[in-house]
Amino acid sequence: MARALAINVAANTNLPGVRGPVYPDGSFVYLPIPEREPVAPAAEVPTYADLLAELPTLPCALPADTPTQAVHLDPEFAGYPCCESYTYGDEHAVKAGPISELQPGDSLYFYATLTRHEPPAEVDTEPAVEWVAPEWGAYLIGEFRIDRVLDSDACQSLSPADRAAFASNAHCKRAEFDAKVLVRGGEGSKLFQRAVPLSTPDAGATANRIVTALSNDSGKGPWWRRRLWFDAESTATLRSIVATDNDSRPIADRFDR
Repeated sequence: MARALAINVAANTNLPGVRGPVYPDGSFVYLPIPEREPVAPAAEVPTYADLLAELPTLPCALPADTPTQAVHLDPEFAGYPCCESYTYGDEHAVKAGPISELQPGDSLYFYATLTRHEPPAEVDTEPAVEWVAPEWGAYLIGEFRIDRVLDSDACQSLSPADRAAFASNAHCKRAEFDAKVLVRGGEGSKLFQRAVPLSTPDAGATANRIVTALSNDSGKGPWWRRRLWFDAESTATLRSIVATDNDSRPIADRFDR
């Protein structure tokens, strides 16, 4: 019986100073945070200039010094610019501990806070949906179907074989390896085509029933920064919501938000 965990990732108002965009049709751009630690001299780590050259035009300006900064490309999604596979690492025990409890076949969902924008003229979008929050909101943006998890003990004594297997992960490219957990996504892992809302259509800070009824979280306070656990029954429901939403069909009539 698969379970799921959802964690917050990606650009925000602190790093690099703006959130990634979500458009009125629910499509979005995944924008990672900057790399905050020194990287190994031989590591190939893209800058924002490298990344933005491969992404659709953004509707928002990044801080002036952002293009020269290295990107902490984590999670990495196969098929996304500068990515090779599906890996995620984390050095913080508050996330690493719960992630380490996941087993093969479970889901690790990634959610981000995104700011609503009208798309640039050169970006094609579909008709608007009703569930995109008016200013900003929290949205699921991708999923790993767990293939393998290396817990803190395994990361402390990372074998050459494991280091090679996770070589494309951002934490393995740092001058000092610091991950307390490493995750590889298997078949079924993906970066979504359309975001899946965790906020209500009225306000980004108000959690919808995916948070309040399916997860272990009350949805009170700054829930959009917390870890969200889903038991087996809720995971099955969440997976069906994600599948429907990313089949380009509305989901408002399938789950009461």
